[in-house]
This record gives sequence, C-alpha cells and structure tokens, in this order.
Amino acid sequence: MPIKIPHDLPARETLEREGVLIIRDTDAILQDIRPLRIALLNLMPKKIETETQIARVLAGTPLQVEMTMFAPSGYVPKNTPLEHMIDFYRPWQAIREEKFDGLIVTGAPIEQMPFEEVIYWDELRRIFDWSLTHVHGLFALCWGGQAALYHFHGIPKYQLPEKRFGVFTHRVLDHTSLLMRGLDDEIRIPVSRHTENRREDIAAHPDLELLIDSAEAGPCLVHDRRLRHVHMFNHLEYDSTTLDAEYRRDLEKGSPIGVPLHYYPGDDPSKPPVNTWRGNAHLLYSNWINYLYQTTPFDPADIGG
Repeated sequence: MPIKIPHDLPARETLEREGVLIIRDTDAILQDIRPLRIALLNLMPKKIETETQIARVLAGTPLQVEMTMFAPSGYVPKNTPLEHMIDFYRPWQAIREEKFDGLIVTGAPIEQMPFEEVIYWDELRRIFDWSLTHVHGLFALCWGGQAALYHFHGIPKYQLPEKRFGVFTHRVLDHTSLLMRGLDDEIRIPVSRHTENRREDIAAHPDLELLIDSAEAGPCLVHDRRLRHVHMFNHLEYDSTTLDAEYRRDLEKGSPIGVPLHYYPGDDPSKPPVNTWRGNAHLLYSNWINYLYQTTPFDPADIGG
C-alpha cells in the first residue's frame, strides 16, 4: 500500500522516480480502511533529505500510511527554506490535540551537548510526555533515541574518543520479536555518531530489551516493551551516499574525520559506495508499522486511553 504525503512535497518527485507508490488524497478516501497516522518530528538540518528517507522506508509497508510533519514551536531551521517549513510543517502546538498511531523523532547534530543545553529540550520533554497519551508507539532515531531513553529512563549517553563512522556488522539478538521478523542474522548498518549508550545501563531496566547489537559499534536498537518505544541509534534509513556526503562535508570544514569504515569498496573514497542495508531497512520499518497495526486501537480517539 502506498504512502500519503502532501502533493507538492519535494520527496514526492524523488520517490516516484524510484518507483515508490504514492497515494493521492482522492484515491485514499475511496479505500475502505483507516490509514495509520504517523507524525514525524524532524530535527535534522537537511529536512527535505530526511523527509525523503523516512517516507521511502514507510512506503514499503503493506498498509496505508499518512505522514504528518511537525517541528518544535518557534523553531527556525538554518538549512531549510522558510517557505518549505510554512508549507509542509506544523508547530507542535497545532497538533497536540490530535491522536497518532506512531511518532518518529529524528536525530539532530547536537549529540555532544548535554541534553539540558539543547534550545528545544524543554519542549521535546513535553512532546515525549504528550506522546504517552496521544501516540500509540514511538520510533526515536540516533540522538532522538538517546534523548528518549534519557527522558523516560534516565539512561545517559557517553562521549566517544572519536566519531563512530561507517557501516558496521550488527547481530539480531531475538528473531521472535515482531520487530525483528525476517531480518538477517547479521546485518550491516550505517553508523554516524560521537556518543553511545552502554549495554549495562540498558540491562538495568527490565522493560528494555536490546534487539540489535554490534561487537564493534555497540548497542543499536532497544525496544521498550511496556511503552512500545523503539530506540534506534543508527541509520538504516540512510541513502547510499549519505555517509559519503558527511565525510566530504567534514573534510571541507577541516573537521577531524577518518574515512568511514567498511563503506567504500577497498576503503577507497574514490570508489562509489555499495548499499548493503536497503532490504533490512524496509523490513524493519515494515515490521514497526505492522507492530503498530496489530496493537493500535481501531478508533484513533482511543489511543492513549
């Protein structure tokens, strides 16, 4: 089933060119099903790129998905045109009375700051609390996953000696979880972060289960069984060239950065990278949408009740 996104959203042209099915409003209302409502809190600076990545993996699910994008109230991004924000984003205050089947919170390039120093931290905490009564399931990515673990469980993040950067082999620890159904035993996942969460902190909380881990890159995906939260620290949604763009950006800025590990053929940046994670990305997000579908109330008004 295709994804429903605004007609003029830049992601539409990219996804249609890739063959991703997009449903129009006029067609969606003719289908005798209730679409799953997914809210996207996009905190990344390149919003159009992130919107496209998230819409792409959500569109691979067998259900109709309706995506609503929002941002912290009063938030003015530096790398996205104001017109785009006005046309396609709503402030959180404008949607806080609505109910959603799922909420995706992206990462943000602020992971080395203490949480309390982030300019929108207080509002993000209120959004997390709001999600307990207005959202059925949370999927928090990278810094967003760390922020949610810290807010709900007090689990800290730790500074790494150098950026963990590349495509690392991970192992699925429990295939009986609905979220892990069909994923390979070992999967390669893009990683790009300066901080980490630690296994012993996660293990101290009985409601949390570590579902994907890496001997080289550390914990990757944590499931909160009680709250129906998914904390994903790495980036299966990334495009083939996302790490390459980050690498060349940091080189140009003069930032200390090494060649992303296990990414370029022969670790040679002159050679185009090969995507080895796309299939598992679509499967993980399809599993999450199915997980929501299996458990969310039929009447959205009952979400959080």
